[in-house]
Amino acid sequence: MFLPLLATPLFLLALAMPAAALDADSIVRQAIDHYRGQSSRADMTMTIHRPDWERSMRMQAWTAGDEKTLVRVTEPRKDAGNATLSVEGNMWTFSPSINRVIKVPSSMMGQNWMGSDFSNKDVSKDADIVSQYDHTLLATEEQDGHQVWVIQSVPHEEAAVVWGREVLRIRDDWVLLEQQFWSQDGELVKTLRALAIEEMAGRPVATVMRMAKTEATEEYTELRTHAVEFDLELADSLFTLSSLRNPRQ
Repeated sequence: MFLPLLATPLFLLALAMPAAALDADSIVRQAIDHYRGQSSRADMTMTIHRPDWERSMRMQAWTAGDEKTLVRVTEPRKDAGNATLSVEGNMWTFSPSINRVIKVPSSMMGQNWMGSDFSNKDVSKDADIVSQYDHTLLATEEQDGHQVWVIQSVPHEEAAVVWGREVLRIRDDWVLLEQQFWSQDGELVKTLRALAIEEMAGRPVATVMRMAKTEATEEYTELRTHAVEFDLELADSLFTLSSLRNPRQ
């Protein structure tokens, strides 16, 4: 979940268009592009909070295009080296304690990542919400001097996803303010919210995001971005199983 504005023809076209001319598909696409860039590298801390304990992990993450993500834990020592690689919908994890690369089956993409409230799918940060969902603009709101679009995203019938629908709140500078995850039975399961927004790398970035369960609000996971870069030259070899096991960058 990381964040220069894209100098792509699509993005420049969106800037030139009146807000009303943007449809739901275009808004979601722009938000994902804003979030990932053409490529990115970020330094973050994930804090898992429970009523009787709390622990934090420092992490580095890289993305390329829509479907390549690598996340590596750097601190604390007992967790350092644990890493997750996602490429074109496939995911692998590496654990230095057992020195093994393990393929994550699709049936486990909804499972919690390293005990957090983020799922394996959340951590993969891929852009399948663009291609595998139908988007509908539900409302337009005003917040803190910004226009905010409320969009419902319903997965295609054949899409391999766990949610019945998602509801997004996207600001007019493409910051994702909120993402609700609804079950197939129509129940709100958890919500991701932006708690702080700052300027980083030439763009507004949601620097603190909290994922919380609906039925256990005292349990949550916060993801804090300390630094981020966009549109870097990243070697293809970074997003390989060899790199997952043996860091080179």
